[in-house]
Amino acid sequence: MSAHTVIDVAAADGHRFQLLAQVPAQPRAAVLWLPALGVAARHYLALAEALGARDVAVFVHEWRGNGSSSLRAGRRDDWGYRELLLHDLPAAEAAVRSALPGLALRLGGHSLGGQLACCHAGLHPEAFTALWLVASGTPWWPGFPAPRRWLLPSAYRFLPWLAHRRGALPGRRLGFGGNEARGLIQDWARVGLSGRYAAAGLAVDLEAAMRALALPVNALLFEADWLAPAGSMRHLLSKLPVAPTTLRILSGSELGTRADHFSWMKSPAIVADALASASL
Repeated sequence: MSAHTVIDVAAADGHRFQLLAQVPAQPRAAVLWLPALGVAARHYLALAEALGARDVAVFVHEWRGNGSSSLRAGRRDDWGYRELLLHDLPAAEAAVRSALPGLALRLGGHSLGGQLACCHAGLHPEAFTALWLVASGTPWWPGFPAPRRWLLPSAYRFLPWLAHRRGALPGRRLGFGGNEARGLIQDWARVGLSGRYAAAGLAVDLEAAMRALALPVNALLFEADWLAPAGSMRHLLSKLPVAPTTLRILSGSELGTRADHFSWMKSPAIVADALASASL
């Protein structure tokens, strides 16, 4: 298997970024992988290598404001779910199809990446053959166990206020995400409070689109992951009522590392097995 390569991508609104591609000699399938909030694409290279060893070509997306992105969140540059769904993800998908024309394409993601994978697939239901969701779920506060659930509504009001006041959310200083655009945090917090997906400025019913989605969904959780508990994932899966879904919760003994939101990324073999074996 060759080392990863870089694909330059330009979105319709001028945003530039790179996909990290890991393509085995004879891929049986491909996946466009969407990172978690504030996590640069390079942090998924171990997962890409593990899936590549299982004959899956992997293309890791880069969110606006992270890594290779030409933009950084601030008072002059702001965006939300609209820009990600309308500009960035279609451009990334087109680049993948240009690189491997005709190959069956999955869409997958970690945490926020899994959420937006569901939204994007709902908008383009014929584009993908399966959804892979890892440590994901909605931020809707009732999906979390007590006592944390009682604290979340206050956080969902405070973080957009802070982002607006500062021009962007100082996530690195807070220990939550990266330095995030205020529009993105507003869209995310709205889901946390209402339980419904919407993108400010995008006149599309994301909830209706997801309800009609019939792709098979392979979902994985980790037993010690307080950021993505089972109730959070089940709420996300409930938005895909006609999609055949499987949900597996992995333990630390199965993973060989702590079963939390991020530790699996350094030792992703079991996750790669669970994703690839169920869909190939």
